[in-house]
Amino acid sequence: MFLRNVPKINFMDRRKIAFMISGALVLLSLVLLSVRGLNLGIDFKGGTVFQFTLAQNAHVSDVRAVLSQFGLGNSVIQKASDGSFVVKAKSLGRETQLKIFNALKKRFGEINILRIESVGPVIGKELRRQAFIALVLALGGILLYITMRFKFDFAVVSVLALIHDSTIVLGAYSLLWKEINLPFIAAILTIVGYSLNDTIVVLDRVRENLRAASRRFDYKTLINMSINQTLSRTINTSLTTLLPVLTLYLFGGEVLSNFALALLLGIIVGTYSSIYVAGALLVEWNLRRKTKGRSPALRTTRA
Repeated sequence: MFLRNVPKINFMDRRKIAFMISGALVLLSLVLLSVRGLNLGIDFKGGTVFQFTLAQNAHVSDVRAVLSQFGLGNSVIQKASDGSFVVKAKSLGRETQLKIFNALKKRFGEINILRIESVGPVIGKELRRQAFIALVLALGGILLYITMRFKFDFAVVSVLALIHDSTIVLGAYSLLWKEINLPFIAAILTIVGYSLNDTIVVLDRVRENLRAASRRFDYKTLINMSINQTLSRTINTSLTTLLPVLTLYLFGGEVLSNFALALLLGIIVGTYSSIYVAGALLVEWNLRRKTKGRSPALRTTRA
């Protein structure tokens, strides 16, 4: 165990600071998404992918110089481990493709085309719609399951924590102008599952403590106890997950690093939200419910 003894950290007394940090990050993310938008890949916008090998040794910059003649200098160009080049560009007609291949042949000698794939804008629109539906269904299923398994307020704070995590990761991708593709959607769904699992562990301990000690401690103390009792597990799980994902990000190449970055950000934000956001929201919910419950009685007494 990373922590041999159960710590006694008063997380909930700092919940307003956590709210300010989370609020600022979510607001910044929403502004970025509204103003800057997302760098949608060809999976969503449509485009052409082609892969080829060259007779001569060449660098990405050399290939980009040739593509720039056709207005494709901003295309994604990757050199694979087998020496082939993968180009992701906007939609290209057959005639333009032939011109590009002839230009590459003229510059580098022989060229061997391994594949040419096109993703039309109609397919891209359909994929975007399916990705949105998948996220909505996932969040709805989570809300329903946790309500049945635990309580409605537990379900709401869990979904809010998931939205918090996903929004911040999307905002970071907008800021860094990283490509949004289907692997990224898979990463977001993985983050949702990871963050939910972490939050459920804390909420399950909250439920046990509520049953065992709700008469001896107030709600805020019970939440603090629950987070401290699961803190070792949270930190150990996060660190052991973070290390392989960090390795993927550093050494996995451009395609895997884009996927790994989303997981990396999701694990960090998810760990933070399972400690601070979900528990803090529960405390605020409980305090407001108590205040509302007392108000009519106070008004009756004064009357």
